[in-house]
Amino acid sequence: EDTRLMMQALRGQNLNDNLQADAGVQMDVVRMRASTGADDQLPLLFEPHTLKRYFAKRPGAVLTRVLQIASKSAGLALGVLLDLAVGNTEDIEVRRAADLRRTIISLGPFFIKLGQALSIRPDVLSPRAMVELQQLCDKVPSFDNELAMRTICDELKVAQVSDVFSEITPAPVAAASLGQVYRATLRESGDIVAVKVQRPYVLETVSLDLHLARELGLLLRRFPALSKRLDLVELLDEFGSRFYAELDYVVECQNGERIRREMAKMPMVVIPTNYPRHTTRRVHVAEWVEGEKLSQSKADDVGALVNLGVIVYLSQLLDSGFFHADPHPGNMLRTPDGRLVILDFGLMTEITDDQKYGMIEAIAHLIHRDYALIGQDFVNLDFIPKGTDLAPIIPALSRVFDAALAGGGAKSINFQELAADLAQITFDYPFRIPPYFALVIRAIGVLEGIALVGNPNFAIVDEAYPYISKRLLTDESPRLRAALKYMVYGRSDTFDVDRMIDLLQALEKYAAVRDNGDGSAFKVDGKRGDVVLGSAGSFAGTRTLQPHAALSNGGNNGNGGNGGAHTVARGGLVPTGASGERADP
Repeated sequence: EDTRLMMQALRGQNLNDNLQADAGVQMDVVRMRASTGADDQLPLLFEPHTLKRYFAKRPGAVLTRVLQIASKSAGLALGVLLDLAVGNTEDIEVRRAADLRRTIISLGPFFIKLGQALSIRPDVLSPRAMVELQQLCDKVPSFDNELAMRTICDELKVAQVSDVFSEITPAPVAAASLGQVYRATLRESGDIVAVKVQRPYVLETVSLDLHLARELGLLLRRFPALSKRLDLVELLDEFGSRFYAELDYVVECQNGERIRREMAKMPMVVIPTNYPRHTTRRVHVAEWVEGEKLSQSKADDVGALVNLGVIVYLSQLLDSGFFHADPHPGNMLRTPDGRLVILDFGLMTEITDDQKYGMIEAIAHLIHRDYALIGQDFVNLDFIPKGTDLAPIIPALSRVFDAALAGGGAKSINFQELAADLAQITFDYPFRIPPYFALVIRAIGVLEGIALVGNPNFAIVDEAYPYISKRLLTDESPRLRAALKYMVYGRSDTFDVDRMIDLLQALEKYAAVRDNGDGSAFKVDGKRGDVVLGSAGSFAGTRTLQPHAALSNGGNNGNGGNGGAHTVARGGLVPTGASGERADP
């Protein structure tokens, strides 16, 4: 059950995408006195030491916030203590989930965003806690409409809203913890736009919450037993800089324009136009795009658009390294003419070249089911510390990937065996998920979760192959030249014609997706191009592998349970439970 819940969470299948706030929800913020001089300004970037000096001068605001947090949390804490007292420890997470969500939402955007960030960290939270935190709804009651209009006037330096917008909806069309959105018409051009206005005192409240949480983290560092599993200071420093950027709508505007330029080569992808001239730190203006949420669309081409989305996100992740880190289902739309829309570029992350190359190498090994090399990939990607003995971990990793790569999600997985493998990896070895990769998991996981609805045999790694082929055949960096050689030669010195054909077919598929929006699955009925790999359900769950020594001797041999024996075709490992044959090119 825990394994099933963890996989649901990693795929984003429990994300709350409601348009309206939960009934009865109220959100507290903290009002503060104005700054008294240049040396008493709230920083606009995440600077922990500056925040400490700033709030040292405002003990009243600090006390007010501490009392708000204590009063909002008291009911939840009392309920948990009561459960512990009467011995109801097994059901605490289930019984108190609704209380936890309501408490977090009422405490404001910092707690909401932190809870959502932790909901994709299986190395930090239990599977059930991950699921419950993903149901956090970022929708809260809208703030005063008159105050929003005054904010627009102040930020855009106009006497009245009608000086800029000839029409604007009398009430917001959506409201979230950071701001609310209006539909409007620009007076100067007649363009229909979305106008996002930031909620009052959000920067102040978020800054104070970050400061208090970080002070708590510094205190916990004195107790290694408490901080061993999660270094709160490290997490907040990673989280805080991105959160501050999300609060600056000028940065979001710049992010959107950069992504729009980079995605211009894909005609089936729509990135809304931004209006920098009408955007400030607290007001954001962008093109209004009509469409329905991809996750809720019943159109026949949803699967095609998801496959296109895989190419889009891999291009961001592994080309420029500038990555949309918040692919919530509500941020992906289908236009009436069948194109893919991506919205909201407030939360972005950047990937280093070393991380990009490491991920491409790992995907190349996964594409050919070469599990013996995956352990070193995990070291290169900072999942496992350098110097760790990888020999014992390879069989467990192999069984996990064997099940996952079949496609189809839960249908192809023996959960009891997979749970044992994951427990072995997570608890027996120094395994951790790097902060940058948690965001990658969420992005790709959300796409996979949507895809599995329309294509029960969807396998994310095989659908990534077209992009990987393009990158390997066009990139001249030494590491990717070496990865290309591996893709064609494997771990031998013999040129493999079948692997080369496989690579070129994937490149052809990439061109079709990029230029024509061809989103048909690359792996169909267990067959990727001319390579028979097996599909979901064609073998019964995970399979028993030979000891690591056999794997590391250049052979991908394995003894299969339930008819899942392996044979080595020139293209690599294939499950004979499916077919065991390579089709003629």
